[in-house]
Amino acid sequence: MDSLLFLCARRLVAYHPLPALPDDLYPVLFKAAFLDGRPLVLQDLVATWPFTELNLQRLVGHRELLGDHDCNLCVEAIIQGMGAQLQQELEEPGLDSSLRVLDMTGLPAGITISFSTEALAKACLELSKHQREFPRRGSKRHKGCSGGARAVATPQPPGVDVLTDLFVIRHSYEILRDALQDGGAGPLRLKCREFEAERILASEIVTLLESLDPSCLRRVDLRFNNLGLSGLLEILPRLSRFPELRSLKLQYSYLELQQQTPESARRIHGIARQLGMLPRLRELNLRSSQLSGKLHQILCDLQAPLESLELASCSLAPADLAFLSQSFHAPALKKLDLSGHDFSQGLLEPLQLLLEETSASLLQLDLLECHMNDSHLEALLPTLLRCSRLRFLGLYGNSLSTAALKDLLQKTLELPDLRLVVYPYPMDCYKRVPPGPWWKVLVEDKELFAAVKAEFSQILANSKRTDLNWTCTPLDCRALDYFSL
Repeated sequence: MDSLLFLCARRLVAYHPLPALPDDLYPVLFKAAFLDGRPLVLQDLVATWPFTELNLQRLVGHRELLGDHDCNLCVEAIIQGMGAQLQQELEEPGLDSSLRVLDMTGLPAGITISFSTEALAKACLELSKHQREFPRRGSKRHKGCSGGARAVATPQPPGVDVLTDLFVIRHSYEILRDALQDGGAGPLRLKCREFEAERILASEIVTLLESLDPSCLRRVDLRFNNLGLSGLLEILPRLSRFPELRSLKLQYSYLELQQQTPESARRIHGIARQLGMLPRLRELNLRSSQLSGKLHQILCDLQAPLESLELASCSLAPADLAFLSQSFHAPALKKLDLSGHDFSQGLLEPLQLLLEETSASLLQLDLLECHMNDSHLEALLPTLLRCSRLRFLGLYGNSLSTAALKDLLQKTLELPDLRLVVYPYPMDCYKRVPPGPWWKVLVEDKELFAAVKAEFSQILANSKRTDLNWTCTPLDCRALDYFSL
């Protein structure tokens, strides 16, 4: 329930412009203006912000950022308000405003973070240009003791440090490159916490990484960039300049490690050596890399155990899982993604051994589309029940019956921390509709499945586990953050 103060703030931000207000009302007015989609009010609030720091997530809350209105308009207004404040500083000597740190991290992924990246880059370039054009920050002429003129530099304005997550794609590459290279000494300085790049060249990724402030980068996510081994070897040496880097995701980077040649062996050794030069690395994602039999070579030089390892669709062999279960990573793993592997073909026993080693630490387990049937789940279940801290289990896309799922539900009720299970559509909830090709014969029996869902809900209610969500919607696996560095 909203407080009386917040309800009053919502009424007030419905009007523009705002009257003069005491400083301590700014935070609640900001929250109300953001949640109600009042960009003009937001712009005015930021332009006159009376505090040294503005932390967007702290003021608004992470989940509330995913509201019904268009977040982009609010994000743009915040950036424009900050720009107006800095522009006024440049134009009026002696005027120094309060805001010095704007924290925009934690924005919703996707469109909003892409939009904010471009908007911040444009603001950087515009303010840098404005700084060059205005004489206030140039130099003044003064006469010394000898009567000759000497130049005295006017101090540069403090400016604003913007903590942000950056997401660059093909059409935004050039403007972000120019902003990072031009804005280091400007009034608006980008401090990147999470860097994401999609569908750009390895050389372009290198250019951006070399332009980032090394002090606060924690995550790098490179996906669909067609890097290959050569591209990855071009990028990895640049990552060692970021002492706080904890997460590296290389999804769909087309890393082919299966062919053993002297050249590929040299490159694999180079990749392992470079990964070993990231002392704080705790999260690694190699989705859709061809790693069969090479996992130990990739991870062998890491200095500390990983807490998150995502190896979906990596063509892993039994030897890879055996290595992982015997490594120092296993007892530390909190998140493990092995989706897209065929556990009906010799991987089930190595998986059981691995889960036994991770059972004391594992929080999230993804086994989506792993060709598992009832017998595989039955064999795996005793090991799963040893994972006493498990919060998330993903089984979507496997061929399981209602009976097997019901047994899983009843037995996993004893896992106290389990909060979300993404299960597959039960195989016996399909009906045959002849004639036709085999892939068109089976269709969902919605009435039967509704009865199954009702039975699952009743089991949860009877056990008083209303905190446990069972769903067959795969996107629900992103609804909560079960693992965070």
